[in-house]
Amino acid sequence: MALTANDLILFAHVIEAGSFSRAADRIGLPKSTLSRRITQLENQLGERLLTRSTRKLTITDFGERILEHARRLVEETEAAKSLALHRQVVPQGTLRISMPPEYRELSVVTLIRRFHEAYPQVKLELDLSARRVDLIAERFDLAVRIAGRLPDDGTLIARQVAVLRNGLYASPNYLAQHGIPDKPADLLHHTGLVIIPSSGEVEPWRLSCDGERWEGLPDNVISSNALGLQQALAIEGMGIVGLSERFAHKNVEKGMLVPVLPGWTLPTVTAWCVMPGRRLLPERTRAFVELFKQILDEDGCAPA
Repeated sequence: MALTANDLILFAHVIEAGSFSRAADRIGLPKSTLSRRITQLENQLGERLLTRSTRKLTITDFGERILEHARRLVEETEAAKSLALHRQVVPQGTLRISMPPEYRELSVVTLIRRFHEAYPQVKLELDLSARRVDLIAERFDLAVRIAGRLPDDGTLIARQVAVLRNGLYASPNYLAQHGIPDKPADLLHHTGLVIIPSSGEVEPWRLSCDGERWEGLPDNVISSNALGLQQALAIEGMGIVGLSERFAHKNVEKGMLVPVLPGWTLPTVTAWCVMPGRRLLPERTRAFVELFKQILDEDGCAPA
């Protein structure tokens, strides 16, 4: 039996992609060639790896066992590629990044400009989306995530790049019309502009000041999953919004927003760079993370 390692790797790519068409697009082979190679592999092994229909592929029990070995070959191949990229003096290649849509808070325009100036041979592909992408299945090199903490995932590694301090803000016009809260309980009689998290369930505001804590939400709530929209509504006098100091400070300087209950703060959140847990990071990924952290430190984030 003369097995070809490349055919086993192709088999792993087909399973990862879920179809011959998607796998062929990802690896740059004609679909007919890919199908022929997998058939040839099955003939060499003497058993079917897949059952095929017009609608879907189904892996066989034997295929599941072979897939374990195929995936190890993919991992070793990726490790060899990572080693080669790591040794490059000048970062190059394609860097695929997922970022939240509220990019202004994270100085992304400055980041992209300075990264492109420093590493012109790196091709950047940015996906601005609120959804939590699957880095491995969707072949992203890095995702920027904003969260208090990240779920445990042994396939990923995370680097903390900034801590964002948060408070409540409203427009002067709103406060002139509806009154200025003197204590957290006064918030119950106001309108809250609240962010819908990825879980889909609106969470109460959790405020703290000198060891004292308060938790609750106004009786009237306008919610969305877009931080920029909520801030715009606050500027228009629609209610009180929770924002990070970084996101709010320019509008505070312009007099369009003012702090509400200064001294009371919402929980801090952290900006993370999350990457596939490879043995070695490509130099282009490492360079991006380091520059990102540097720019956020320059802009006044709490130390990471």
